[in-house]
Amino acid sequence: MSAIIAQHSQAPRFIPGPALPIWRLSVSQYHGMIEAGILTEDDPVELLEGWLVTKMPKNPPHRLSTQLTREALAGILPVGWYVDAQEPITLSDSEPEPDVVVVRGQRRDYTERHPGAGDLALVVEVADATLQRDRTLKKQLYARAGIPTYWLIDLTNHQIEVYTEPFVDAGQADYRCIQNYRRPDLVPVLIEGREAGQLALHDLLP
Repeated sequence: MSAIIAQHSQAPRFIPGPALPIWRLSVSQYHGMIEAGILTEDDPVELLEGWLVTKMPKNPPHRLSTQLTREALAGILPVGWYVDAQEPITLSDSEPEPDVVVVRGQRRDYTERHPGAGDLALVVEVADATLQRDRTLKKQLYARAGIPTYWLIDLTNHQIEVYTEPFVDAGQADYRCIQNYRRPDLVPVLIEGREAGQLALHDLLP
């Protein structure tokens, strides 16, 4: 009988692994694994605060909301900014792949590196199955990096949570301000503290 199955056909019980130290990766080590072919585009992982975290598969509503948001933002951005989707950004200890980002400059400015925190005006995560992760770990690492605005598009509750004014206090990172938008609200798009325009929430949701 398997070691994890109790006698007399009782339900399986969980046996924890050994309490051993776990190695955390730096961004440079993560890049080295990619360059060496240890990690490829087919591996569904991203680096979050030194940990390799599995990315969730995208369902049709998630895919559609990501595309709608990207197209809507591209239509109102001022000159000198562009929109990207589901591509890496490099932070001090993380390399997440947000669903949508607003990036300074032009795409050819980043032939040698990924955009960093100082290159970003807005990061967007579209959440259903990943809602808890995006509200905690992702929000924390974006705030720690000083990214000025973070949108969490909550497909479950049909709303957008807009986080602004990042801060770090006693090692804890967060955003001071949160504003929730629901249909038929208009969501302001802030670029370097100025409103570039407004987007109707219903245009961003499936």
